[in-house]
Amino acid sequence: MAVGNIAVTARLPLRVRVRELLDREQVLGPLFVTPALFLLVLLVAYPFCMALYFAVSNAFIGRPSHFVGLRNFVNLWQSDAFRQTFQNAFVFTGSAVALKLVLGISLAVLLNQQLWFKRAIRGAILLPWVIPTALSTLGWWWMFNSLYSVVNWTGIALGIMDPPGPNWLGQKYYAMTAVVTVNVWRGLPFFAITILAGLVSIPRELYEAAEADGAGPVARFWLITLPMIKPVLAIVVLFSTIFTFSDFNIVYVLTNGGPINSTHLFATLARQVGLETGRIGEGAAISLYLFPALMFVVWAQLSFVRRQVY
Repeated sequence: MAVGNIAVTARLPLRVRVRELLDREQVLGPLFVTPALFLLVLLVAYPFCMALYFAVSNAFIGRPSHFVGLRNFVNLWQSDAFRQTFQNAFVFTGSAVALKLVLGISLAVLLNQQLWFKRAIRGAILLPWVIPTALSTLGWWWMFNSLYSVVNWTGIALGIMDPPGPNWLGQKYYAMTAVVTVNVWRGLPFFAITILAGLVSIPRELYEAAEADGAGPVARFWLITLPMIKPVLAIVVLFSTIFTFSDFNIVYVLTNGGPINSTHLFATLARQVGLETGRIGEGAAISLYLFPALMFVVWAQLSFVRRQVY
């Protein structure tokens, strides 16, 4: 009987046989997954494994490398630049994510109201997110430039700054303020639109019942809005923390890590050490310091999300 079925199948046209083969789940599933798996191996797994290999070696451009274990990771703490970078990464990420969270909630609540040209406003708010990062950061570099700073000119014209104004990109604390400002400007649309989607999904009956009980706008926000969007906030903060912690373009274009390493992040310092000075092993070790920090952040925030959902 089985031989007869095989003979009948063999007599079918090739197109029919291919179609029957693709209708099988055990064939179609791996066929669809294979391209994505190939890209993950090629673009994620292979570079990560190479970074691990370089991080435990004394790899240097133009000479053979040898295994050195964890020496690169230990020696980094003897570098003032790395210790400053480690501090910068948490200050930059914490302040930027906190500002984006507060401003994102405020903007989402505003966009959830009845406004004129609501769709046009929502589309315009997405522009900082969709514009290429390097291009938009160059515009901010021009606005913060000490010679023809639009920010300083505006502040002096309004009387809130003394001439000639601060050197935004040439002084330690001003430079960090500048890169945080640009990161918040760029990441705010992601927060606002995602939180807005959570606000839209809240049933109006809850607000109507709270208003009937005498709850004001502030009480309705704290007792209804905020608890209902907590899972959305957790996911948004998680992704934003990952993106902000590993930021490269904004710092590289605005300050290149200066002045005196005051704005270096892991990504920019790894590029400087690994590519500009040729110490590939140390550069790979710097970049891998991101991994345990992000793993801890992801674990903490996913635990929070599970508690909110379940």
